[in-house]
Amino acid sequence: MDGYAGKMIYADLSAGKVTIKPTPAGLKKEYIGGRGFGIRLLTDMVDPKIDPLSDRNVLVYAAGPLTGTGIPLGSRYEVSTISPLTETAMSANSGGIFGWKMKKAGFDAVVVSGKAKKPVYLLLDNGKAELRDAAHLWGKTTGQTTDAIVDELNDKSVRVSCIGPAGEKLVLFACIINEKTRAAGRGGAGAVMGSKNLKAIAARGDLPIKAVDEENLNIVKDRVRKKIEENGIAQALKKYGTAVLVNIINENYVLPTRNFQSAHFPAAEKVSGETMAATILKQSKGCYACIVKCGRVCEFDGESGEGPEYEPDWAFGPDCGIDDLKTVARANNICNEYGLDAISTPTTIACLMEMAEKGYVKHPVRFGDVKGMLQLVEQIAKREDIGNELAEGSFRFATKYGHPELSMSSKKQELPAYDPRGIQGYGLATATSVRGGDHVYGYMISPEVLGVPEKLDPYVTKGKPQWVKTFQDLTAAIDASGMCLFTSFALDAQDYADLLTAATGIKTDPAGLLKTGERIWNLQKLYNIQRGFGRKDDTLPARLLNEPLKEGAPTGQVWRPEGMLDEYYTLRGWDKEGTPTKEKRRELGLT
Repeated sequence: MDGYAGKMIYADLSAGKVTIKPTPAGLKKEYIGGRGFGIRLLTDMVDPKIDPLSDRNVLVYAAGPLTGTGIPLGSRYEVSTISPLTETAMSANSGGIFGWKMKKAGFDAVVVSGKAKKPVYLLLDNGKAELRDAAHLWGKTTGQTTDAIVDELNDKSVRVSCIGPAGEKLVLFACIINEKTRAAGRGGAGAVMGSKNLKAIAARGDLPIKAVDEENLNIVKDRVRKKIEENGIAQALKKYGTAVLVNIINENYVLPTRNFQSAHFPAAEKVSGETMAATILKQSKGCYACIVKCGRVCEFDGESGEGPEYEPDWAFGPDCGIDDLKTVARANNICNEYGLDAISTPTTIACLMEMAEKGYVKHPVRFGDVKGMLQLVEQIAKREDIGNELAEGSFRFATKYGHPELSMSSKKQELPAYDPRGIQGYGLATATSVRGGDHVYGYMISPEVLGVPEKLDPYVTKGKPQWVKTFQDLTAAIDASGMCLFTSFALDAQDYADLLTAATGIKTDPAGLLKTGERIWNLQKLYNIQRGFGRKDDTLPARLLNEPLKEGAPTGQVWRPEGMLDEYYTLRGWDKEGTPTKEKRRELGLT
């Protein structure tokens, strides 16, 4: 064994046929797993000119060789496809238990193509796979779907990854939910799943997942476990969850508020991780093999759910001008049940709030409107009333009403919870992200705000392009490995290289690890170029370029791409338009 399950599933829904093939050795060597597998398979199989919601698109589930090996925080899987929201080649990452169970069922990846004539779900079962009728599941929420499949199979060990009504209704930012609360959240993978009439993938099994060198892997496991346990950020995540960032980002005056009109929310403490821990937190929860357990199980007013994480906490809270934690948690729960991206949903609502306040759209909702916001979440999921327009995302909505500049998005994907005007490197990372507005494809918040691995001045641009490239390449490799990105607060490239070498037997070092990440990044970039993307798309909303911040230390700052973008392209071996040169393609084996 080499950390891999050894087999892949190809499910042709149009033909109703499931084929099982060995996992190719070359794919393991060049792309590791996870995001690497997904992007390679997607770009090999799908014409870059197709509509993301056509039956010619594919959906690739892929775990990594470190998923399910017992390595601390080795639980992740990726879903790759062409995004209906951004139209880029994308991957969405999720944790929980499903990725481990997919491998225990005997599979490294599942490639879904075509479209079923009627709703189906795919069962992975100890080395076998079959399509099953899901007509009785259509219209159900993610929680109802999960419970129904577990009951139908009479097996509580089954893990389910599914869509809710939002995916069925083809909301462009619908997500995929596993274990009721864990999301492959961004880019609209849930809509692609819905377009194929695929309601769920269920997995069960007890097949072995073993490393090539178990003895050495255990030594490296102990080393990384200790580093994670001793890491200050990991300790804060364990105590307060990801929402520990609310106060930190707010105190730095880079917490986007009221659709990025400002970057400081006076009432941020009311929705902070500390307040969550003191009021509605029931218990912490972790993914498979997690020693951090940043998940928050919250209970309030007879309702229970997991979250909110920092991003939806910010987006339903400060970005919508709301300071009621229970309302934020309720909105997050609705997103989980219906299968909605809990970043794009509230930030699209925030866009509407600003447009309504300025009279560009006739609608009663305003910033701070608790009832109005909750109603809009359900309307989006069901595509009812104005929710049908909002379900297209903030960029398409704002453009329809003549004000695209009020969509706080990049490549049509809504930006996450940090104001780039006060964090220059992060601005470059999200502007150049190959999947659109993003933070986890290159988490520059780590050095520029949190000081890991070293503290950088967030207001300067000098040196940031190299940092951004390194973080993007490393993240791509981590996503391919099956490890949680949060391990990067404590671990370095040598740690990941050692884990992969011991697990797979494929020798790698930090340079080789980063080269693999660079290969994945460039492959996504090249495919996006074929879909019409170019330099013009590597940017941020005009507000962030032209309207200076007015409070705190970053007063007067705007995002300044001048010089950074050219240097970034040069470091990547791309031409002035952002196209990888022949030499770079040859170097990475992408010719």
